[in-house]
Amino acid sequence: MMLDTSSAKHRHQSSASGTRKGLVAGLEPEEEVTDVVCDEAKLKDGEMMEVEVGEHNVLLVRCDGVYSAISNQCTHYGAPLSKGVLSGHRVRCPWHGSCFNVKTGDLEEYPGIDCLPCHKVKVENNKVYVSVKKRIQGQPKRIKWMGARDQAVLHTIMLLGGGAASLMCAETLRQENYGGRIIMVSRDDLLPYDKTRLSKIMNAESESLLMRRMEFFHKYDIEVWLKKELYFVQALSIDTNKKTVTFDDGLIQCYDQILIATGCRAKNLNCPGVDLENVLMLETPEDARCIHYACMGCRTVVVGTSFVGMEVAAYMIDMASSITIIGSSELPYQKTLGPEIGKITMLMLEERGVTFYMNDAVAEVQGENRRVKAVKLKSGITIEADLLIVGIGVNPNSEFLKGSPIRMDSKSYVIVDKYMRTNITDVYCAGDLTSFPLKMAKGQNVSIGHWQTAQAHGRIVALNMLRREVELNIVPFYWTVLLGRTIRYAGYGGGYTQMVLKGRFENMKFLAFYLKDDEVVAAAGLNVEPAVSVVAERLAEGRVITKAEAESDDLSWLKLQAM
Repeated sequence: MMLDTSSAKHRHQSSASGTRKGLVAGLEPEEEVTDVVCDEAKLKDGEMMEVEVGEHNVLLVRCDGVYSAISNQCTHYGAPLSKGVLSGHRVRCPWHGSCFNVKTGDLEEYPGIDCLPCHKVKVENNKVYVSVKKRIQGQPKRIKWMGARDQAVLHTIMLLGGGAASLMCAETLRQENYGGRIIMVSRDDLLPYDKTRLSKIMNAESESLLMRRMEFFHKYDIEVWLKKELYFVQALSIDTNKKTVTFDDGLIQCYDQILIATGCRAKNLNCPGVDLENVLMLETPEDARCIHYACMGCRTVVVGTSFVGMEVAAYMIDMASSITIIGSSELPYQKTLGPEIGKITMLMLEERGVTFYMNDAVAEVQGENRRVKAVKLKSGITIEADLLIVGIGVNPNSEFLKGSPIRMDSKSYVIVDKYMRTNITDVYCAGDLTSFPLKMAKGQNVSIGHWQTAQAHGRIVALNMLRREVELNIVPFYWTVLLGRTIRYAGYGGGYTQMVLKGRFENMKFLAFYLKDDEVVAAAGLNVEPAVSVVAERLAEGRVITKAEAESDDLSWLKLQAM
């Protein structure tokens, strides 16, 4: 169904125009702070610098002979963009890879979700002047313009799942002036929140993790249904012929287009004793707080050397009386970051008293009075414990699709094409439970459970629901924090055949290139900002990074000195 929202668009534009006329006719011009920030010749084309205007931190950029200015703080976690990567008309954050248009301040790449304020620049008498409106001083972010519901548009889009993919899909729809009904359905009791922080700030209050407040959803007419479970009977939850969804309370809701973004859930152990009271998993803010308080002074065992398992263990070091980690592989991160980085992260934690049992698994969780007393391993070793935390991977939340015509792979991940479409018309899928073709991996179908990837999925779904025919083309970017040190990763290194190392692991300053067919397919780094963002930008532009470049002693292209 093609959507006609032109009348709504005309009304919104007229309204905005009327506001501008009102300012000219009757309102005082906004107060500004203006400073001379540099000489005109200070920057060459393709250069940027940080400047101060009043109390506002500004990024000054020169592109195509023209100066522009935006806020210098990334809207994600406040990183200084002046330390990032400038490529054409966009700047990439040095910490987590968010990208912004330097002319408009608009967000062009996640994980940030907000845009940057744009400031007026004037060149006069060979001096560059930047003016900042007083009302935005101290407000280094802005929400991109969005439309709202138009009652004349009889069209409903349903978003199943309350995570990053659904939120970005809803926001993109409104940014593109979709005027129909948007319903976001979540089994959680919380609005969409930043799940990347759960294993890093485990005592955080739920409210502090929210990505948007309820006022936001009301303002832009995005309905949010919380604590809503699907009716988990095969082929009855979603009827793709009738275009209906059935919930466990008996409600049947019709849709015109639907996004399935129900994510994944933590996988539990399959052994005796897993039902004991203090066997915990990390999925929600409440889980995080439970772990935070339960580990105090306790003998704690963590099963799993995934990103979550290792972060949780590192977080508890100064609180638990002892920490033991059990891993199924020889080293942590062996299949993702490689054995070399796995070894150094293992040493980092061992130096702080963490004990590892690798190439092992849990055979039995032993208890007393319904609480964990010990963990017995398959090797025969028994570890005394007061608390067991399980972080051994995830399973996709796709059971409700079994028996439906929606195609899934052998692991029950939903298969989509480069437009995030399933095999059923008007049914899309995004986020962790998706098997999607990754362009930078020559179209190989992959499942990547990372935040920025899910956000990008949601945006592409929205554009293609509006028939824009936009292909997914992302460079995955993620990070992990251990003991205050952040390892950043960009690209897709699955099946890499060689690693080229810059720096030394033991010095806690390194950049690792992952190569396949003599080309760099991914990079991971610690304390080498913005090198990983430089690699991400090169890969995003489709420019090959050769083996020779990776092996060269010239690191200037990475914005690094000799290592």
